[in-house]
Amino acid sequence: MFRIGFGFDSHPFEEKPTKPLKLGGVVITEEISLKGHSDADVLLHAITDALLGAVGAPDIGELFPPSSPEWKNADSAIFLKEALKIIREAGYRIGNIDCTIVCERPKIAPHKGEIIENLAHLLEVDKGRVNIKGKTPEGFCDLDGIAVFCNALLMKL
Repeated sequence: MFRIGFGFDSHPFEEKPTKPLKLGGVVITEEISLKGHSDADVLLHAITDALLGAVGAPDIGELFPPSSPEWKNADSAIFLKEALKIIREAGYRIGNIDCTIVCERPKIAPHKGEIIENLAHLLEVDKGRVNIKGKTPEGFCDLDGIAVFCNALLMKL
């Protein structure tokens, strides 16, 4: 049996960087950063929601509310690990993850290999099960930040 989940997240850029910009747990730059209660790792947030959605679990905001001081500047890998625990308890494992990162900056291509490698490690899967793509909005929307779309295929254990 298969389950499919969809995740989406977006964060605007901060006017003055207050923390490093992380994507998939990888520090990309310290020259720009995203607004967010946690570390604002928009990619890990979208993946977490895709995994949770695939098993009908509460979303990331319900499990880790931004109003809670406990999650202030928290490493988003914590959220991902909890989602992995939830999908395993539901009797599923990851088939594959496919994500699209939409932004004008930073360029994703130079970091793609490192991000995929780290995601595979965090998700405890072969890196061939993880795909990311970088796209620019090309006039689609007025995006002064980063948005991520993610699909997750889960397979019954």
